[in-house]
Amino acid sequence: METSASKAEPARSSYPIDPEQAAELARLMQQDHLVTEAMGGLFPEGQSLPRGGQVLDLACGPGGWAMQVALAHPSVEVIGVDLSPGVIDYARAQARSRHLTNVAFVVMDIRQPLTFADASFDLINGRFLFSFMTPTAWSALLSECRRLLKPGGTIRLTETEGPLTTSPATERLFALGYAALKRAGQSFSPDGNHIGITPVLPRLLRRAGFEEVRLHASAAEWSSDTPLHYAFFKDEMVALDLSLPFLVRMGMGSEEELRRLYQQAVAEMQADDFCALWTWLTVWGRRPT
Repeated sequence: METSASKAEPARSSYPIDPEQAAELARLMQQDHLVTEAMGGLFPEGQSLPRGGQVLDLACGPGGWAMQVALAHPSVEVIGVDLSPGVIDYARAQARSRHLTNVAFVVMDIRQPLTFADASFDLINGRFLFSFMTPTAWSALLSECRRLLKPGGTIRLTETEGPLTTSPATERLFALGYAALKRAGQSFSPDGNHIGITPVLPRLLRRAGFEEVRLHASAAEWSSDTPLHYAFFKDEMVALDLSLPFLVRMGMGSEEELRRLYQQAVAEMQADDFCALWTWLTVWGRRPT
């Protein structure tokens, strides 16, 4: 299977956070494990992988999900692709440290044609692609996924509209983030009040020619009196902190204003009466045989 990346100039990332920051790499690794566990496992919807199968993980980041699949399915080959060379180097180092020989990581921009042969994969996975995809880029990506899947192969995408909390400051930061994504052209929302990816994702798959498109919703509670509180709080604390420069660039407020709002959000998320949910929607479909 060909896995060489394009020789063209590196594409510019539209991810709101610098993914090569140490804090972001650590956060994404922890988030992969946290979300997978909260969703009920790697494939809670019931997908199966054939022995000797091939799996592609889109925008794999530091490789947490891909390595979990490789560890759980030693007869399967897993390939993760990501735009950032630094992130891919980190993922490769993590795989070596875990002695995983059935996972590989390659620098590729999923907004461009991927350098894999037709019908290479049994399953293609993607999680939280809303964070850098534009609405116009989805059609090309899904067409490419259909090309890369074997007949009968599965595409599986998990997206979110973000957490819901009882913290006024946290909700305000989330709202500013959604508005910033809208201003950056990375939102399906008609008004910038939410992300807007989950209501359109099933139709996107159907229009790309996938059959038997199905949905599975999951949620995790991370209120102050729950076991998941600290882990999700830490994830959001780091994510919001690293997102502040993006909000400033998008004109959502001054650095001083946003920093004060962030500090208030951190305090409110640690209050005894804090309540929160994070929900996800997984949509999957099959390439026609």
